[in-house]
Amino acid sequence: MSGSVPKGSVDLTDCDREPIHQLGLIQPTGFLIAVSADWIVLHVSANIASWLGVEPEDLLGTPLARVIGGEALHTIRGRLQVAHINGSVERAFGVRLTDTVPVCDVAVHLSGSVIVIEAEPSEGEGPQDSGSLLRSMIARVQNTRGFDAFCRETARQMRALTGFDRVMVYRFAEDGSGEVIAESAVHGIGSFLGQRYPASDIPQQARRLYERNWLRCIADVNAQPVPVVPAFDPTGQPLDLTLSLLRSVSLVHVEYLRNMGVGASLSVSILRHGKLWGLFACHHRRARSLSFERRTTAELFGQMVSLLLEGREREQESQHEAQARRAHVRIMSMLADSESPLESLITFAGELRGLIQCDGFACCIDGELHLEGETPTREETLGVMRFLHRAPPSMVYASDHLGAVHLPARDFTERACGLLAIPVSRTPRDYLVFFRKELVRTVTWGGDPSKPAQYGPNGPRLTPRKSFDAWKETVIGRSRPWSDVDLRTAESLRVTLLEVVLRLADVAGRARRQASERQELLIAELNHRVRNILSLVRALVRQSESGAETVQQFAAIVAGRIEALARAHDQITADNWGPASLRALIVAETGAYLSAKAERVRLSGPEVLLAPQAFSVFALVVHELTTNSAKYGALSDGGGWVEAHWSIDEGGRLHIDWQENGGPPVRAPSRTGFGTTVIERSLPHDIGGQAEVTYVLSGLRARFMIPAVYVTVASAVPSAGRVDQPVPSVDFSIGGPVLLLEDNMIIAMATEDVLMSFGASRVNTAAGVRHALSLIDDDPPVVGVLDVNLGNETSVAVADRLRELGIPFIFATGYGESATMPERFTAVPVLKKPYGSEQVVQVLASVMG
Repeated sequence: MSGSVPKGSVDLTDCDREPIHQLGLIQPTGFLIAVSADWIVLHVSANIASWLGVEPEDLLGTPLARVIGGEALHTIRGRLQVAHINGSVERAFGVRLTDTVPVCDVAVHLSGSVIVIEAEPSEGEGPQDSGSLLRSMIARVQNTRGFDAFCRETARQMRALTGFDRVMVYRFAEDGSGEVIAESAVHGIGSFLGQRYPASDIPQQARRLYERNWLRCIADVNAQPVPVVPAFDPTGQPLDLTLSLLRSVSLVHVEYLRNMGVGASLSVSILRHGKLWGLFACHHRRARSLSFERRTTAELFGQMVSLLLEGREREQESQHEAQARRAHVRIMSMLADSESPLESLITFAGELRGLIQCDGFACCIDGELHLEGETPTREETLGVMRFLHRAPPSMVYASDHLGAVHLPARDFTERACGLLAIPVSRTPRDYLVFFRKELVRTVTWGGDPSKPAQYGPNGPRLTPRKSFDAWKETVIGRSRPWSDVDLRTAESLRVTLLEVVLRLADVAGRARRQASERQELLIAELNHRVRNILSLVRALVRQSESGAETVQQFAAIVAGRIEALARAHDQITADNWGPASLRALIVAETGAYLSAKAERVRLSGPEVLLAPQAFSVFALVVHELTTNSAKYGALSDGGGWVEAHWSIDEGGRLHIDWQENGGPPVRAPSRTGFGTTVIERSLPHDIGGQAEVTYVLSGLRARFMIPAVYVTVASAVPSAGRVDQPVPSVDFSIGGPVLLLEDNMIIAMATEDVLMSFGASRVNTAAGVRHALSLIDDDPPVVGVLDVNLGNETSVAVADRLRELGIPFIFATGYGESATMPERFTAVPVLKKPYGSEQVVQVLASVMG
């Protein structure tokens, strides 16, 4: 009977509803026995008598041991234990079930509580080293370059292993259809390469079986299947043959293969992350049987290819994701610095379009719409936004066929056919929208993809098509699909915008409400610290009077001690007033004072950090030790050196030894000056430490102890070494006018003296940007010294003008390491206040060549 079936009587989903795992039939190449947990026979295949010589009705309900030998039963039990652990099918090769039955290959698995045993005769292909064969196949595949070459080689290796006429690598698309992306075939049988097949060709339940059972073999499409008896158990349920290797084939699939001219087939699953990615589809024009061992090798090869495929695809995705991640980080860093992150998204439209490839971009923030590239019109885009309001507010929405869900979009497919929308707020609904235009393409199908619903030889059910000639279809109304990488990037961007940038905006809003209170606290704290610093400087000045015979000596002593405090302050503020390195302290103090002699200070000990209070105190101690050694001790001539060693005892206290060697004979001072007082009394007085100074002829020795509360052990660094040498002094003359931009009059006067002492013909001083720019025009300088921060303005405009004229310049700042410069000036040297004359001339010499 033929003819069209009445509408609604049968459709393409009939295949999806066919219980192919419960057909109750097996292929005749072997036999099946199903037993209970206590090894009582529940089901057998109807051909059991031709294998074991026992009729089905005589075997059902009896112990399996009645027909299977003890050794064979022992082997089956052992494989069952592994199958129970792995939830898979386990195989045993070359098993003699009875003395009268030929040697068989056996497969065993669990189907619920039922033990299913399947056997086929061993084909006697001779001894093979399957491991070596598999390693050779995988090595050839791994040596390929590129995804296409990888797939072609896997198809070639599978055909060499199985001997089938044709082996195809068949990949599934997101819509369920499949495409032949690689093929290896004997000459003269045509090619299916590049052809696509509709999703209905491989029903959903068949795909689920492929995910559980890696391998499916049909030795003879035309063979008569063998029923399982009884068809139902006592509860009326059929035997589930999901994992069966001998399970027979749906009559629809048999007809499908016959229409393709296939006599035998083998399918090996290719999984990615546990989901069906594709298949090795192997076809032979005649019946072809493969031994269990060769099928097992094919299954292992499929599993290895699945793992390699994940690596190849992940490598490609990782490259794209790395690029996207770099762009993402760059965008987020720029947004985080913005006072209004959402409004700034419009500014970064170009970067966002680079992050997710698109033809057009729309940004709707607080009702303001910004369009860029190829997009719908403003009115059309507002319609798209209203459509998006119906989508979940916390999910990325993507479609490559917008016209299918938003009918007005059919009018602008040439401009925007695909859409990816990222919601960046809940109230109001704000979106970033990426558009892709229509991509008209030709798809080559393996025959007409619509199966005709007609009565056929299998009764009133779907009949497979008979022609598999290439059938081309032009696809319109769709864009290039959004990839998994696109969707992951979009989701990452959504999360960042919602959970980071918007939170920063909320924090900024709260911060503004609390600004007045915080400002008062900061001013009070600043006033307290400035008063303490001024008191300390005043004390240093007063105590230094007695050690100086001339005004110049007095000025040098005071300057050295203040600079020592400044260096210590710089180091502890570099980490936001946190602990700082003892080694760095000694390096900075000795290096700054001793210049070329710094290499004669040898340091050893673990890397430790001192709390700010102890750091500042010990900085003055090291300064005084270094000064005394350079004037009277080991560093006063060319042969002496200083060893500084430190260690931490069991209680966490820091012990420091300062030993001078090789210098002139040392005698105890006749009077106690301020420097000696600092060395001997500051640590005990300020932090409860200990200090002991011994004057012996061979050299001064000082021992110190700093309490554990001020000491932190840091990560390991080289435990011994010498201090780094600073830039040596230079013989240098400026030889022309200098522009000095400084808003503090006292600092400006001191700097003028330094500049004049090093050969400046004159120093033109300005306190503001406008005055400095006029001085540049009136009397162009040979070099400029620019204070970065000038009250309510900065010196950036002056720096730009000097760079435009090709005049070198340096910056000066009181912000220490925390000073931030525009990126274009990162190479310009920076003087940190307070600075000495030697520092000024060294930096000027470097920029003036």
